[in-house]
Amino acid sequence: MTLLYDGWTTLRGFFELGGPVLYAIFAVTVVMWSLIVERLWYFFRILPREMHGARLVWTTGPCDGSWSAGSVRRLILSEVGLNAERHLRLIQALMQVLPLLGLLGTVWGMVQVFETLTAFGTGNARLMASGVSQATIPTMAGLVAALSGLYFSVWLKQRAQRKVEELQEGLRMQFEAGREP
Repeated sequence: MTLLYDGWTTLRGFFELGGPVLYAIFAVTVVMWSLIVERLWYFFRILPREMHGARLVWTTGPCDGSWSAGSVRRLILSEVGLNAERHLRLIQALMQVLPLLGLLGTVWGMVQVFETLTAFGTGNARLMASGVSQATIPTMAGLVAALSGLYFSVWLKQRAQRKVEELQEGLRMQFEAGREP
């Protein structure tokens, strides 16, 4: 129990040192990671079933090489592609917002330093150091949070493209097989 309390105290102290912008960075990071976990769940649990269903729709539909068969194939591919790429742009946008929030925290901390200088002059180094830490902690937190999602964002985008290309190739082979007399 004391370990949990010590961890909570440390985390609370970190948020107090970083200033109010750190709460926004934390909220955006939680949303970004929730979307990443949702996409991982989708790719490992739901997408294989969707691809299997798409292949079933294709084999039971018109795969004779006609124009309508090509239209059905494009429809299947676009539906699977849209589902596979859902939320990926939002994840990337959140990754780009995090360093900007860190920069906002830097500005906020520097304003605190200048207010301290105005009120107490340059004689109180402890108060100035507090403002400087408030300026650097959000910057670090924003960059670390953005970098934490970078690998998964790129991996998820590449996986979505690979899976759609895999389905496209499978449907194309069946499409061409249906054209041959």
